[in-house]
Amino acid sequence: MAIAQRIARAVVEQPKLVGPAAPPSLQAVALTQDDLKKIAAYKAVEHVKSGMVVGLGTGSTAKHAVDRIAQLLRQGKLKNIVGVPTSTQTHEQAVSLGIPLSDLGSHPVVDLAIDGADEVDPSLNLVKGRGGSLLREKMVESVAKKFIVIVDESKFVKHVGGSRLAMPVEVVQFCWSHSLKRLEALFAHAGCVAQLRKAAAEGGGKKPYVTDNNNYIIDLYFEKEIGDLNRASDAVLRLPGIVDHGMFIGLATSVIIAGVDGVTIKTKKGNEIELDYFCYSDLRKGL
Repeated sequence: MAIAQRIARAVVEQPKLVGPAAPPSLQAVALTQDDLKKIAAYKAVEHVKSGMVVGLGTGSTAKHAVDRIAQLLRQGKLKNIVGVPTSTQTHEQAVSLGIPLSDLGSHPVVDLAIDGADEVDPSLNLVKGRGGSLLREKMVESVAKKFIVIVDESKFVKHVGGSRLAMPVEVVQFCWSHSLKRLEALFAHAGCVAQLRKAAAEGGGKKPYVTDNNNYIIDLYFEKEIGDLNRASDAVLRLPGIVDHGMFIGLATSVIIAGVDGVTIKTKKGNEIELDYFCYSDLRKGL
């Protein structure tokens, strides 16, 4: 059965939960991680309305949202959508699907942005950029009236950097090794190890990874919490040669998390986070 049919049959709205209450435990279903990404993406696209300017995210989860928007455009269920892509990769995908595109020069305000994340903490702060598109993602998503983050449940962490995987920093190529040493020293208290990101080179071997903006990426790995995120952000951005970092602090308005039992939606309401829950029902053989 196609994933769209699975989702249409599987998601049943449950009573709204507010606060720390956990959703009821349901019997696990045989969903792959890609299924979970697609479920979260499709749920987010329900918020896209005709006439919107939509920020189109980058990565394996956001790709499903772009596919879904194109599908609804072909079916005539969405009209007059303008997409603002966050990477060359997403631009090429959207062009191939026939989604009309523009940029922030022509559309400086985005109605809705949909994108994935590499980490989400309990306050809905994010780590993004392991796919290399953090700068354009932040430019688009920081001007969105609403920014919906779509993830599977593996992306939730207790604190930013908690996965012990990369927190990317985009840097200019000039004297990148100097920038690497300064970043590592800046977060020495968190046991930081910094590495220049590499990509496969023609004929074998490795070469520095180059972003869409012709910059390098230095990946930071933390052993401990880095502390106050706003102070950390300011300290990184004060270093000459730093373009931007992968901490997306306070930008997400809601996060859609697809798990094996159902979909949890966390939405900022002032200083609180409201929790909604949707369970999967009637998932049968043929997945």
